[in-house]
Amino acid sequence: MKFIDLCAGIGGFHHALHQIGWQCVYASEINPTARKVYEDNFKDISPELFEGKLFNEDIYECDTADIPDFDVICAGFPCQPFSQIGYKKGFTEDLEGRGNLFFELTRIIRDKQPKVLFLENVRHIVKHDRGRTFARIRDEIKELGYSFSWEVIRASDFGLPQHRPRTFMIGFRGEKDHDCYFDFPKSQKLEMTMSDIFGGECDRDVGFTLRLGGMGSGIEDRRNWDAYRVDGEVVRLQVEHAKKMQGFPEQFLLPKSRAKGLRLLGNSVATNVVREIGVQIEKYVTSKDEFKKGKQMRMAL
Repeated sequence: MKFIDLCAGIGGFHHALHQIGWQCVYASEINPTARKVYEDNFKDISPELFEGKLFNEDIYECDTADIPDFDVICAGFPCQPFSQIGYKKGFTEDLEGRGNLFFELTRIIRDKQPKVLFLENVRHIVKHDRGRTFARIRDEIKELGYSFSWEVIRASDFGLPQHRPRTFMIGFRGEKDHDCYFDFPKSQKLEMTMSDIFGGECDRDVGFTLRLGGMGSGIEDRRNWDAYRVDGEVVRLQVEHAKKMQGFPEQFLLPKSRAKGLRLLGNSVATNVVREIGVQIEKYVTSKDEFKKGKQMRMAL
């Protein structure tokens, strides 16, 4: 499976999907710090991205003719316009053009016609503007000829000790009338807790969602997300802890600055979730008839 990685951040999609044998043929990320982290970590895995000038900086200046053919478009498009901590203006958000980035994705989808859409955003996007924002996203995707399946999934549903509820959206070309056929992966047992993350007895099994703001709040403050009690002492979350909470390997390179590292990780995806959805997408694409037949039979019961 060949995929493109848009609004790529530090490469959560890339890392997860490389693990199951997919090939990234194009990527785009505008933040200079995230771009450096991306290249540092993927230049050996996907050298053609950087040697072939396929690591785009500004998606608004992306010429779709320059994008190689691919099967899956992946994008964790900016969540701040839709999130609880952002301005919640949705498609009207003008800051750095973030609110309209979704329509850049639809431009690429329209021109390139990939088999699969694999999108991620915050949980709140489902209810934003009384559901009108999400309905607009669904309608735009279906207008392009794709199905639209979605589910809110927590990182802790797939082995990572972090709540992190996120909305995942999947679409298949030519199936706009068959949203019900795709099954998201079933949740798995939590096998790693925050005690494993810290290497000591933590008072929480599942940690707080990594965030972009509010760092350094008191442990009793409702905004706290980076302070924990470990072996009876207050301990602050470090970058190495957060990497594990997002499913990145120990050798994954990040800035030495704690604030920068945590911010980049807080803006990434839970890689275990992306990997398991990717496995399910591949099963669906390679066995559509069996998938549909089984789903139809279950619905008939």
